[in-house]
Amino acid sequence: MKIGVIGTGYVGLPTGVGLAELGNEVTCVDCDSKKIATLQAGKTTLYEDGLGKLLHKNVAEGRIRFTTSMKEGVENADVVIVAVGTPSHPVTGEADVKYVHAAATELGEHLDGYTVIAIKSTVPVGTGDAVEALISKRNPLVDFDVVSLPEFLREGFALHDFFHPDRVVIGANTERARNVIKKLYKPFEGKTQMLFVKRRSSETIKYASNAFLAIKIHYINEMANFCEKTGADITEVAKGMGLDSRIGNRFLNPGPGYGGSCFPKDTMAMSYMARQNDVDMTLINAAIAGNTKRKQQMAERILEAVKWIENPKIAVLGLAFKDGTDDCRESPAMEIVYNLLEHKANITAYDPKAMGTAFQLLGDKINYADDMYACIKDADVLAILTEWNEFKSLDLDLAATLMRHKNIVDCRNLLDAETAIQSGFMYQGIGKKTEMKENCLREVA
Repeated sequence: MKIGVIGTGYVGLPTGVGLAELGNEVTCVDCDSKKIATLQAGKTTLYEDGLGKLLHKNVAEGRIRFTTSMKEGVENADVVIVAVGTPSHPVTGEADVKYVHAAATELGEHLDGYTVIAIKSTVPVGTGDAVEALISKRNPLVDFDVVSLPEFLREGFALHDFFHPDRVVIGANTERARNVIKKLYKPFEGKTQMLFVKRRSSETIKYASNAFLAIKIHYINEMANFCEKTGADITEVAKGMGLDSRIGNRFLNPGPGYGGSCFPKDTMAMSYMARQNDVDMTLINAAIAGNTKRKQQMAERILEAVKWIENPKIAVLGLAFKDGTDDCRESPAMEIVYNLLEHKANITAYDPKAMGTAFQLLGDKINYADDMYACIKDADVLAILTEWNEFKSLDLDLAATLMRHKNIVDCRNLLDAETAIQSGFMYQGIGKKTEMKENCLREVA
């Protein structure tokens, strides 16, 4: 099939490359000429495991190309996938659909023959109707359908999720459009669940899913706080909860809060839509407020660990919002760093993939290290903020010789507490009563 993809970000690019690998003829459109030039050369503009290799392969074999021309991207296409950003409004929290509307208006000029417009961007309920109206107004004679085709790609695992989806949700209001999408996803027939629903239901499913997962993360973080006070171990509690098939074991890892380009944005948008429809979403609102407070709490823990040291050096491992990506949007790690900077903290940071992205946001407000050992040298406290596997292999005996004071605040529970204490550290994890830390402190005293 001939596919046009509008937008080459964390959704559009993996989707376009994946569809090309399945044998489709794909043209990706983006208004950023520098980005397009890089992609035309077969080089990726973002980090996603395996993406660079697959991109280069499909560019070389001619299955995917890149352009700034909407006309080139959508003419004669069977399906046009809209994958542009829908950022949060800074005041209301609603999803800003101006890029979706702009794409719809422009592509309406160039559609030729029957085309299915598939909206992958996460958009408010009713956006499909608006896109339909915009295209028809621009080109009253065009033959098309608009479907909702929400993405469920996890950053860091986007290609895996593309080729191994746990479900494909299609919001289509006509049989003709459903048949086109069935053809597009034929390679997955019998391998995953394909759910055909009304367009507005599909738009809601994406928000409902992300909001639920955000609530689950907020809940386990509250339980972690409870465990710290009562002597329970959140790791054991989460494991016991996860064995219940009604709950499941995913998203039960306590930490510094949820982040990234989806959960914060989508929970706020869901809350806004609820208010607009006079629906009280108490759980979602509590998760939003609790998540903001959570990152403040983590910053306070780090500062508390070195409150007795004048001008302490804080080593931060992890700046991306999660492992496997260079994305720092709404990263809990970054929010904690911002909070620490408000207290005039002296910070040196390291992240395996997100250093460049973080520098664009932070500039020279912090120092940047070439590796995790350079990061912790002469530090007074080590804060682990992103769950990169690389950090699990930290040589604690070596770290003890490099650091000025042996303090660890492990906001991801990556390190083994007993091993850290045996290496001489005062260790604080998440969701566990700090008896061992207290014993260590008594010995020092």
